[in-house]
Amino acid sequence: MHLIQLRQGTTRRVAIVEEPRVRLLAAEVASVYALALEAIAQGKELEELARAKATHETLDYEPIYRGQSPLKLLPPLDHPEESARCLVTGTGLTHLGSAKNRNAMHGKTDNLTDSMKMFQLGVEQGKPGAREIGAAPEWFYKGSGAILRAQGEPLLVPAYAEDGGEEAEIAGCYVIGPDGKPWRVGFAQGNEFSDHVFEKKNYLNLAGSKIRTCSLGPELVVGADFQSVPGTAEIERDRKILWKKEILTGEAEMCHSLANIEHHHFKFETHRRPGDAHVHYFGACALSFGEGIKLADGDVMRVHFNGLGRALENPLSVIKTKNKLVFTQPL
Repeated sequence: MHLIQLRQGTTRRVAIVEEPRVRLLAAEVASVYALALEAIAQGKELEELARAKATHETLDYEPIYRGQSPLKLLPPLDHPEESARCLVTGTGLTHLGSAKNRNAMHGKTDNLTDSMKMFQLGVEQGKPGAREIGAAPEWFYKGSGAILRAQGEPLLVPAYAEDGGEEAEIAGCYVIGPDGKPWRVGFAQGNEFSDHVFEKKNYLNLAGSKIRTCSLGPELVVGADFQSVPGTAEIERDRKILWKKEILTGEAEMCHSLANIEHHHFKFETHRRPGDAHVHYFGACALSFGEGIKLADGDVMRVHFNGLGRALENPLSVIKTKNKLVFTQPL
């Protein structure tokens, strides 16, 4: 099942994608977040509950997707009332391609950098047996849900940034139940946008390079296959393809199992606060930056993974104001 979230003014709706149309759920269902918590409370599967709440009202998907409708797409999972209660995070060094890119950024390729050491640890211990705990993967914080952008919305290169580049990934979307148990709601396509120029200067800049806007969607897929998922990442400039790469993600293509990544995220008690939402990016296998591409204002980044719905498209927007000192006023 593919779900989308819509907004018109202050009114929010949820819909099931039934190409080329979408079927609205009952007006009482204002968010996927609320639908998921209701499913947990009733002991039902999310898909079952969504179908029970489906109406007879359908809409043409194309104008909504293209931003030509009064109904605007939202990221397919968020915290509808308090964006700070949606934690956006990620795991890196999960794919061989990403490890090669990171190693090239952070040191000589004939020596084992810290990045390659961590990647190798994942290769050796990232897929433990059932009920066993494997090696901890790289983990990073991106921000609260306020940084999430939907299909068609720009991803920003702020005045303090040195660059901005796409990272085509799949993200896991979660809610925490009332007893503190994490529940995976589904998967969505994502662009885990980062500042690679700043990161390249020193690998300790990784944390700061990640605190940027990022995108998710347009669809949340319930029960999607995550074994081996092919896709494409593209950069379009002046309506022409500047760069395109066939990509591959999923457990079979990664050095960490999904269960191991999820364990090492949710092992922290603060990540199991009842009522919170989580979006966790699972890593990229190819970057245009790694192939010498520098994105420019107006470039369109496109991410598409088979089986995860329509492509996620976001223009890059460079903030042209001068970087200014942020002054803290003592009380």
